[in-house]
Amino acid sequence: MFIYFKGGENCANIFQQVINGLSLGSIYALLALGYTMVYGIIKLINFAHGDIYMLGAFWGYYSINTWHFNFIEALLSSMVVGAISGVIIEYFAYRPLRHAPRITALITAIGVSFLLENGMAYFFTSDTRDFPQIIAQHNYNIGGVLISNIQVLILVTACVLMILLQLIIKQTKMGKAMRAVSVDSDAAEMVGININRTISFTFALGSSLAGAAGVLIGLYYNSIDPLMGMTPGIKAFVAAV
Repeated sequence: MFIYFKGGENCANIFQQVINGLSLGSIYALLALGYTMVYGIIKLINFAHGDIYMLGAFWGYYSINTWHFNFIEALLSSMVVGAISGVIIEYFAYRPLRHAPRITALITAIGVSFLLENGMAYFFTSDTRDFPQIIAQHNYNIGGVLISNIQVLILVTACVLMILLQLIIKQTKMGKAMRAVSVDSDAAEMVGININRTISFTFALGSSLAGAAGVLIGLYYNSIDPLMGMTPGIKAFVAAV
């Protein structure tokens, strides 16, 4: 199928960059949502969030290679691993510092990030690994613009996850509790909302999106490494701000 773009090659190049930006940007959007939710509820910049994304990518890598998971299984299991990791980090690293000075929590977040990165590099080496291509890539040329089925899959997956997130926040009891705690945690606690459970759920939800983003970026770039969460984490933080 071919579509003619008025303006020739320059116009096609613009559309090509738009497609590339949308597919990669949707992955960063999933990361940014995690930053936004955590900051909104406890006013903490979770610098370890990018490393949850790295853990999701590694889980996807090993689940596909070892247990021969398909895309959906790898995606969902990476989301579960991300959620569990987020809850553990919140419980052991951030909860004891909830009433400490904000700089203390910030330093702790950076420390957790370094721990995850260097721990993964120590146990799994810092070598770059080729992410298994469980979905064969096909490129479609539409008027000089190349669109791959991987890009379409990433966009569709990200949109579905964002819609589900919106439904959880707007329609569920826990989502309403999250919004209440983000506005006034003391008042929320007075009306019976479990603050700790709500914050843990927020970390689980945001971290599950990061785990999904890790699998999607593996499909997009075809490679992963223990330090892969650093730069995307910063970009997602900028997007969240």
